[in-house]
Amino acid sequence: MSSVEILLNDILDRKDISRRELSRRTKIRQSTINEMCNNTIKRLPLENIALICDELEIEIHELLRLKKIDSNVKTPD
Repeated sequence: MSSVEILLNDILDRKDISRRELSRRTKIRQSTINEMCNNTIKRLPLENIALICDELEIEIHELLRLKKIDSNVKTPD
């Protein structure tokens, strides 16, 4: 199984842009930006991905990464 990892926090750190500033520039709610940075967001509209990629001048593969999850690893019940 796989999951999608959002690399937004690393990108913002590298570009020295705050979450608040990205929210202001893109008109995406700051709480949504925070959830993306913390990888806790449940739904990620394609429009938001496009806005962020355009504003940060990055490609989608720089923002999102498919992370393989080892299905043999047991999780605590």
